[in-house]
Amino acid sequence: MLGVLVNGAAVAIGSSIGLLFKKGIKEKFRITVMNGLALCVILIGVSGSLKSKDLNSIILSMVIGSIIGEFIDIDMRLQKMGDNLQSKFKEKGGRFSQGFVAATLLMCVGAMSIVGSLESGLTGNHSTLYAKSLLDGFAAIIFASTYGVGVLFASVSIILYQGIIALSATMIKGILIASVVDNITAVGSLLIVGLGFNMLGMTKIKVANLVPAMFMPFLYQIVITLVS
Repeated sequence: MLGVLVNGAAVAIGSSIGLLFKKGIKEKFRITVMNGLALCVILIGVSGSLKSKDLNSIILSMVIGSIIGEFIDIDMRLQKMGDNLQSKFKEKGGRFSQGFVAATLLMCVGAMSIVGSLESGLTGNHSTLYAKSLLDGFAAIIFASTYGVGVLFASVSIILYQGIIALSATMIKGILIASVVDNITAVGSLLIVGLGFNMLGMTKIKVANLVPAMFMPFLYQIVITLVS
């Protein structure tokens, strides 16, 4: 839960700083800083992907998981959910609501949030959530300077959402062998590399549709256990 709490605190601090900027943040500064952070995200993803030596399991997980994710079309469903929430709050009016929803969607509805929380719960490795905290912290500064105090309350959404995922992962940690955890981490790290490329504008990978791949090593272990 440490990574989750740090993430929530980063948003709260970033929002507080953003409230001091009444005229917003210049675009060129925002872009350069975010590009730098994107490179750090890619580094974290690459280093994590090297933890597993079972390449066959990783390849199968990515292929099967991507087929499942594309069939469900998680990316489209997340976008529709975000659009629906945005439209409802816009109809009600109020910058508080708009800021709260916009920040919550940006910081909660995404693969990095899921991957980071699972890693935190399964392995105790919070590096992904720490990187996400930096991203969210800077994003909160920009959002709060535009929308106001509503962004600050998005920190509560982050703690609740990611906390549930991390705690759920902790509950199944005891039944996972080390190699499975390594494979889950490696697959999740590859998704983070994809996110980094998307942040740099190099690709438009639907990373959300690849999230089911993270659960394939776990399902594979269950099948092997039942067969044996």
